Order: sequence, then C-alpha cells, then structure tokens
Amino acid sequence: MIRISPAAAFALLLPAAAPAQTPAPGPATAVRKEIRAVRLDGRAPAVDGRLDDGAWAAAPVLSDFVQKQPVEGGAPSERTEVRFVYDDAALYVAARMFKKDPRAIQAPVGRRDDGGQAEHIWISLDTYLDRRTAYSFGVTASGTRMDWYHATDDETDVDLSFDPVWQAEVQRDSLGWTAEMRIPFSQLRFNAGDVQTWGLNIDRWDPATQEDVFWIPIPSQERAWASRFGTLSGISGIRPSRRAELLPYVASSGSFTASPGAGNPFDDGSTFDGRIGADFKMGVGPNLTLEGTVNPDFGQVEADPAQVNLSAYEAYFDERRPFFIEGRQLLAGSGPEYFYSRRIGSIHDRAFALDPGGDFVDFPRNSTIMGAAKLTGRLNSGTSVGALAAVTDDASARGFNAVSREFGSVLVAPRTGYAIGRVQQEFGASQSTAGLLMTAVHRDMDAGSPLADLLHRDALAGGGDWNLRFRGGEYSVSGYAGFSHVAGDSLALRRTQRSSAHYFQRPDAGHVEYGTRTSLSGYTGSLAIARNNGRHWLWTASLSGQSPGFQISDAGFADRADQAFGYLNLRYRETQPGKVFRNYDIGLSSENTWNFGGTRTFSAVRTDMRFTWKNFWRTTVIGWIDLPSQSDALTRGGPLARMGQGWRFTLSGGTPTSWRTRVSAQTSVGGGEDGAAYLLFYTSLSVRPGPRWQASFEPLWRRMTDPRQFVASLAGGPAATYGRRYTFASVDQSIFSAATRLNYLFTPDLSLELYVEPFAANARYESFGQLRAPRSGELDDLGAGRLLTREGEHFFVTDEDGDGDGQPDRELIAQDFNVRSFRSNAVLRWEWRPGSTMYLVWQRDRYSEEVFGRDVGIGALTDTFGGRGDNFLALKMTYWIPVR
Repeated sequence: MIRISPAAAFALLLPAAAPAQTPAPGPATAVRKEIRAVRLDGRAPAVDGRLDDGAWAAAPVLSDFVQKQPVEGGAPSERTEVRFVYDDAALYVAARMFKKDPRAIQAPVGRRDDGGQAEHIWISLDTYLDRRTAYSFGVTASGTRMDWYHATDDETDVDLSFDPVWQAEVQRDSLGWTAEMRIPFSQLRFNAGDVQTWGLNIDRWDPATQEDVFWIPIPSQERAWASRFGTLSGISGIRPSRRAELLPYVASSGSFTASPGAGNPFDDGSTFDGRIGADFKMGVGPNLTLEGTVNPDFGQVEADPAQVNLSAYEAYFDERRPFFIEGRQLLAGSGPEYFYSRRIGSIHDRAFALDPGGDFVDFPRNSTIMGAAKLTGRLNSGTSVGALAAVTDDASARGFNAVSREFGSVLVAPRTGYAIGRVQQEFGASQSTAGLLMTAVHRDMDAGSPLADLLHRDALAGGGDWNLRFRGGEYSVSGYAGFSHVAGDSLALRRTQRSSAHYFQRPDAGHVEYGTRTSLSGYTGSLAIARNNGRHWLWTASLSGQSPGFQISDAGFADRADQAFGYLNLRYRETQPGKVFRNYDIGLSSENTWNFGGTRTFSAVRTDMRFTWKNFWRTTVIGWIDLPSQSDALTRGGPLARMGQGWRFTLSGGTPTSWRTRVSAQTSVGGGEDGAAYLLFYTSLSVRPGPRWQASFEPLWRRMTDPRQFVASLAGGPAATYGRRYTFASVDQSIFSAATRLNYLFTPDLSLELYVEPFAANARYESFGQLRAPRSGELDDLGAGRLLTREGEHFFVTDEDGDGDGQPDRELIAQDFNVRSFRSNAVLRWEWRPGSTMYLVWQRDRYSEEVFGRDVGIGALTDTFGGRGDNFLALKMTYWIPVR
C-alpha cells in the first residue's frame, strides 16, 4: 500500500500552478518557460518512488507539456506533473504520470539505457547554461535507469557512455505511475556561483500510443536541443564538488584451448591469471575532472564481429573499453579521425611479419597498458578541454623449436607513449565553435632494429576545426585544416610510401615521388556550407582533401590519402502528417573524388527516400549509380585502371522501434560492367516473450561477384604496364551469419545475456587475367611463358624463368577458401551497489578454415558447430568508493 502524508496528498491534488516565464530572445520563441526548484527544509525525500514525503508539498508543479508526436503542438492525452527540490548534496525530482487505464502501461524491464520500448520520463539539464550541452537522466515505468550526454545542440546526438552514479525508483498505482530521482551534484559539472540557473527540458514517452510529449518540444523541422530549453531556477548555495572517486577491481580469468598441439610449451590446454588494479577520478577545480588508471583491465566483454576482408585496407572496429569510451566526445574534432583509441595497446599489423622461429609460437594479442590518464571538462569561459596520455609496455613473441628444444623471441611492440589534446571554444549567440586537436606518438626503438624497419618512431598530427552557426543553427559554415608528420628509419618510411593509404610507387603518378626518406609530411582541409533547418528544403555543399603524404594512422584512423572529395546534396522533406505519410524526405546527391594529380578516381549520383507511414512503420529506398572512373588503388601500387559503371538499389523497412515485437528487413541488389553483381538479404526479429525476456535474431546473406579482384603483381610484364603483370580474377564471395541474442533481466541492475553468432563465408576464384594497359579495364591472358594451373582449390602461375636462374618459377597467387566460425559469450552483469559492478563472462570461439570454395547457405551455419573451440572464463568485480 502506498503511504501518502496529508500535506503531500493535499499538494498533489492541487491544480498545477502556471510556470513562470522569463524573457529570452531566441530563434524559436520570445520567452522561455521557467520552473523553480525549492531548497529542502528538513529531511530529504526517501527515493522509493512513492510521492508521500512532505518535502514535495512546497515545490511548484510543472505540467504544461506539449505533444511533439503524433500531433505536433497538440495537448497531451495524459497529464504529467513534475516537481524539483534540492539540498546541498543533490537535486531531487518527483514525477506523476497519470494514466486513464493503468493496465495499458507498457513496462518491460531493460538494461541501463535500454528504455525505448517502455513508457518513460527523462529530464535534460543544461548545467553550464551554454545553450549547447546537456546531461539527461530518465527512468522507465519498470525502474530501468537511462542517462546520456548531449555534446552538441542536437536532440539526436547522444553519448550513452555517460554513466553517473545516481538513484531512481518507480511505483505503479491506480492513477498511473510515479518516479523519484536523486541526482548528486557531484555527478554534474557546472560553473561556480552563489545562484545557479540551468536550462531544462522534460520528455514523457508512451510507446503504446507513440505519444511523445515535451515541456519544450523542438519543432520537427529544426535541428536543436539545449538552445531551446526552458529555465530551472531557484538553486543557490551549492558548490561544484571536488569529487573524488576510487574504483578498484579484482579480476581472474582462464583460457582453455581445444588443440594447443602436443609438446607446446606455451599452452598445455589451460592458462590462468589474476589481476588487480584501480581507476580513479577526481575534480580539478570546479570544472575539470582528472581520470587515471593503474594496471588497467581493458578486457572486452563482447568479441568483435566476424568478418572476411579481401580489400587492401585495415578493418575498423568500435571501441568497447570503458576508460576510452567515457568522455570521448571531448577528444574528437571534426574531420579526420586523429584519435582512434584502439591503437593504444594493439599490436601493429606490420609486426605480424616478425617471426621468432620454431614449431610453436606464442604471439601476444596486445601490449600491456602500463598507465593512462585523462583530463576533461568545460571552463566558465565556454572552453571545453580534453587530454589523454598513455604508456604501453613492450611485448615479445616467443618461439620454441621442438627438435633443438630451444626458445627464441622477437620484439613485436616497443614501449610507446601516446598523447592527445583537444580544446574547443564556444562563442556567439548561435553557439558557434572553434577547436584545436593534437596527437603525438613516440616509440622507443633502437635504430636498425627489426621493429625500427617496420614502424614510425615519432608521429605528430592535428589541426583546427570550426562550425560557424547562423540564425540559431539554420545555416552553418564548417570546416577543418590539419597536418601530419611521421619520422623513422628509411625502411619504415618506404613501407609507408608503399602502403595502401599512399601507393607512392605508382609508375604513372607524376605528382608523388617514391624514394629514400626518414620523414613524411602531409596536410588536409575541408570547407562546407549547409542549411540545416527549414520547413522543406535543406542542402549541403562541401569540398575536402588529404594530400598524398597525409598519414595519421599511428594514433588515428584513415584508409586513403591523396584525394579531394566534392559533395553536393539537396533534400526536400515534409514533417507534417498527411493522408498517407507521417513524414518523409527525399534527397539527391553527387559525389566526386580526384587525386592530387587531377585524375577523377570516383564519381557517383545517389538518391535516398525515407518515409514514415501514418502507423509509424518506416520505409527507406536508396539507389545510386557509380560512373566510370580511373582508380589509382585497383592495381595496388600499379598504374591507373578503369572502373566501369555500376549501380545498386536498396529497399528496407520496419515496424516502430517501440513495439514489443519488432521486425525489419533489407534487400539490396546491384550490378555493373564485366559481370559485377551484388545481392543482400537481411532481416531482424526482436521479441519480448515476457516483461523480463529479450530475444533477437538477425540472419544475413550476401552474395557478391567482383570481376576485378586484385590477385598479384608479377614480374616479366610488357612495357605498356611498366614491366609488371597486374593480375586480377573474378571472385565470387558469399557470407551467411545469424547473430542471436537472448537476455533475461532479473532486475534492471542484474542481467544474464547470451550472444551467439554463427558465421560462414567463402571465396571462389576464376577467370584470371592481366591488365592490358594503364587506364584500361580490359584483361588479357597471362601471356607467353606463363602457365596458370589449378591444383584442387590452389592457383599457381609457372614462369619459364622469371628470376633468370635458368629454372621455371612457380608461385601460388590465389586459393579458394571457406571460413566457419561460431562466436558466443554469456555475461552475468550485476550492479550490486551504486557504481559497483560484477561481471562473470564466458566466451567460446569455434573456428575452421578449409581450402574449397563451395557456396555457403543456411546449412553452412550448422558446420560452424564442428570447428575447433577455445573457451575463456573471467570474473571481474569493481567497488565504487566516493572519497569525498
């Protein structure tokens, strides 16, 4: 039974007082709504979801909500009341969500931040009153907490890595449901001052009716957020906390290998280890936070997705380590990705060429992070600051010769220091910004060592960026300008010049020079103008480029340099519901890329159409045509080669994301000259069998034929192709996967999650040929004196005497293959006290690779169960200690 004191009951039955309004000129309104928080006089409310504390009686009621959907500007169909009180330590929020039929409340249990399918309420606080950034806190009708950070003035730009320590509880009754929140001031950043005035917005979402009501709804034709907020006043006498938190951890793990190999001294089938360490966080003045870690544990709870990469470029994987995820928006600028945090602790791809020798090899997956620290925050002047430093230890691969019984080793990662710094200044009435970012990497390597022949010793990169906003963000002029500089031994720089990002060795590239050097520098820049808000018409025009020597992959991520990219986009949208559609937009764009030699290397025309139907179902139609161009990457360091015309069409659709049973599907079909073909089918089914169960199934099948898959560059070619034979084949590739998840939520803070992904892929080669001439797309036979033979699934080229030793030369150039993998993990997560978490993780990876090229389908997924299986078991527990 819910206990309500007489004073509180009387207050809750009173009609809501009209909130105050204060003049505040802006692009959307002439005045801003205002609500006052009341200082507590006595005991703080017990955060139990019951609004029976007398403290709530004196607080004004906020209830003047407005629909954003389904009827923009309409009156809500259900009443919502919100109150604010505070003391020296925290802000307290009480919310009453009335419901005519409480049985219709949709309230499935979800993990933290997973509240889209449940009725929920959330508040957003612009604590700096900068009209740009905001902290958001919410809770669902089942008690699931949600929190995120808005780094920009955009309602949809949210950073879910923001995980403060705070409380929320809910209750359901005959009137609907209620919620109480306690948000400690120590978890917020705000400017020092006796009187605090913050921006405020509130949202209530009802997934059953698709009704979304806000205190301040952002018009659907505008892109904005904090700049339109109302005002939360009345807070005084609080101080920014010099918060200090300690998060020690203890962890233990074991690995169990299915087939380590008889006599393997590095792995007898099971290995165990234990670790202890700690993260700390403390305030530096009222606005900055220093975070550090000692002996960090950067293990990933989930494995990276399986994939097959036949391109010349590095695969990109998302960051999953909490230390690098939290606050990363303060270390990211516009434009190039100068900082790719997965570089820290990883083994460079070039180092895998190093071999310690022996019959058994123990190659480290990563290097140890000796320590890392971050400083982030925002100053009173509107300046945002972010800095990170990290040091990783050296790492060696070990080998064992079973005959001589001798061990060998080779250094595969040097001790490395990383430094990243970012500063951004906000200015002007429309919250324009300008920023500067710098990164530096130093590797401790001896000159002439094997690693020094592979890796850069020093790397420095960075630049400035800006976003000039006009008329409240309706128009913008944005851009960036940056540089890069790497230095090291000449052999390492030769490898960089020959890498897929540069290809300086191209024989017909007159604008670059390949040679001996110990440093390489480059630059980049961009300028874009756009109309971002408007009733119907939006547009963007931009031009960007990276010089041939631009190289940021020591601390950042970039797949290509030597390109200038031009982009034009025109878009028409309708945001007001009509007879058929609730909203839609149609866009047309043109994309063109040139290298710095003036050759157009890519050209495409694209259209995309997105429709939301009256019943909230969604449909997307995308089509584009790739026009003929000259590729400077197809021959992988050779001359230009023609890329023929191609096309692709994609149709996708789905049910509303708030439904308990959600279905989406996508199909893509494409083709091109010389037999290029593309076909994809993907669907996603997500169901909730009960309020605590979540299940999803995502099968994908893709078939692709590439008639110009690069195979090898062989010697002895004609003069027309500069003495080389740039060899290609038609490759037929199929992929089938079926990612599956099953979660059970005991409570919002205790969950058991199971993830499995069977994956099968194949590649089959045929129709080999060599490039006829530069700028041509035609292929000839391999030529006189060359014999292409096939032995099973292996393809060999036999040369009469390619190296002049009087003997025929035989070289393997390609092989068909089939890959099977079955990745799975189970994770028990328990936030056993505020800020403290326990993880119990089990992972199993099955993998097999065979040399045959038959197509994969549904039946191939069952083959994944038979691969060699390795198991990993880990237990980790953290304990959050608020020092003060």
